Amino acid sequence: MTNVFSHLSFDGTMVIDPAETAFAATDFGGIVGYPPLAVLRARSTADIEAVLPVAAANNISVVPRGCGHTSLGQAQALDGLVIDLTALDEVHDLTEDQVTVDAGATWNSLLAHTLQYGLTPRVLTDYLGTSIGGTLSAGGIGGTSHRYGVQTDNALALDVVTADGATRHCSPTELPDLFHAVLGGFGQCGVIVRATLPLIPAPARVRRVKVYYPTIDELVANQRSLLAEGRFDFLQGEILPTPGGWVYMLDVASYYTPPHEPYDDVLASGIGFVASRDKIEDLTYWEFATRLDETVTYLEGTGEWETPHPWPNLLLPDAELDAFTSGIMADLEHADMGASGLILLYPMTTAAFGTPLFRLPEGSTIYLVAGLRFATDAAKAQDMVTKNRRWYDAAVSVGGTSYPTGAIPFTSADWTRHLGTAQAVLAEAKARYDPSNLFPRRFA
Repeated sequence: MTNVFSHLSFDGTMVIDPAETAFAATDFGGIVGYPPLAVLRARSTADIEAVLPVAAANNISVVPRGCGHTSLGQAQALDGLVIDLTALDEVHDLTEDQVTVDAGATWNSLLAHTLQYGLTPRVLTDYLGTSIGGTLSAGGIGGTSHRYGVQTDNALALDVVTADGATRHCSPTELPDLFHAVLGGFGQCGVIVRATLPLIPAPARVRRVKVYYPTIDELVANQRSLLAEGRFDFLQGEILPTPGGWVYMLDVASYYTPPHEPYDDVLASGIGFVASRDKIEDLTYWEFATRLDETVTYLEGTGEWETPHPWPNLLLPDAELDAFTSGIMADLEHADMGASGLILLYPMTTAAFGTPLFRLPEGSTIYLVAGLRFATDAAKAQDMVTKNRRWYDAAVSVGGTSYPTGAIPFTSADWTRHLGTAQAVLAEAKARYDPSNLFPRRFA
C-alpha cells in the first residue's frame, strides 16, 4: 500500500511489511487471522495522537492492541491499522491507595511493582499476562470479583486518545460519558493510554483450599453458601476431566499477614473437606497471584499454548445456573474440551458491579461459566466455535449474557440485544468522540 503515514515522525515505528505485521493478524484464540495494512508500534502518547487524524482522513480503521489475549479476532484489524501498545508500560505516581500506569503494562508487571510497596490491585485476573488497557476495554474478571466487581469497576480515571488525536482525561466526574463508553467498550471510542487504579494493602500470604466433589450440585451448593457467608477472599470453582469422568473442584483462598493466621479447621469447616482427598496449601501472595505460570509452562511444553483456544465466556443468572449446567454437561465429553480443557465456574454478587457496558444478567447473584477449550487443528476449532454458539443461545434463552472476549461469533442483532439499554451510552459517546467510525466494532 502507499504509506499514508510516511510523512509522520514517531517515537516508535510504523511497519507495513507483511512479515513484520503478521503478529497482529493473530491472537490467543488462533481461530481467525485478519491481516492489517500497517502496525504502529507506539512508544508514546504523541505517536497515537499523530496517527489517528491521518487514519481518519484516509478511512483507515484503527484497533488498539495490548497482548492479543482474545479468542476471535477482537484485537485484529482487517485492512486497517493496529496500534501495538505493549511498549507503553511505565508505572507512574504510586501512592498509598492508587497508582497510575500505562495501558500497555501487564498486570504481572504492575503487581510486581506495587508489591514492593506492600500494595495490590483489588481484582486480578487468573492469568496476569494481559495488558491493563486490554482488560479495561473488556471487563476483567477475577477471584475477588465477588467482592470488588470486575476490573472496569475499579478504574478511577483514564487518559484516552480520541479520533481527533486529542488526549482526554476522563473519570466518573470529568467527561463521564467518555469514561463509561471506554470501560468495557472494546476500543470503540478511543485508545486507552493510561489508567489510574485503586490499591489496597497486599496480604503477605494466602491459605488456599481445594475440595473435590463427585457432583456439581455439591460444588454449587457450597459456592452459594460461601458467597453468602463471605468466608473467603477468593472464590472460584472448576469442572475437571478425569479418567473416570468429571470432578467438581471448589477453589477458595483466605488472605492473611502473620501473625494473624487463619485456622485450617475453620476454613475447611462445613464444606465437605476430606483430608485424604482434598488439599490445603500455604503460599506467598505473589506465588498465588502467579499460580498459572506453571500451567502456562506445561501448556507450552505440550504445544497447547500455541494451538487454537475457542474459549466461550458466559454469565448466567443464579436461578438458571443449575438447569444450564445440567444441559451442557449432559453429553459433554473430554474431547469436546481438548486434552487440557476444563470449565470455570465463578459465583459473584452484583452489588459491586457498575460498568454500563459490562452486561450482566438480572439478579443479585450471577455465575461466570467459561469453557477453556483446546483444539488440535482448525477443523476442531470450528466445531468448538459452533458448540460455543449453542451454549450462548441456551444462555441467552434464560437471561444470560456473554463476556465478549471469547470465541462466540456475534451478529449485529446479537450486539443490539447484548447492549440493551446501554446501547445509548455507546452510541452517544461514539457520535461525540468518533463520528467518522475510526474505531469500528470489530467482531459483529
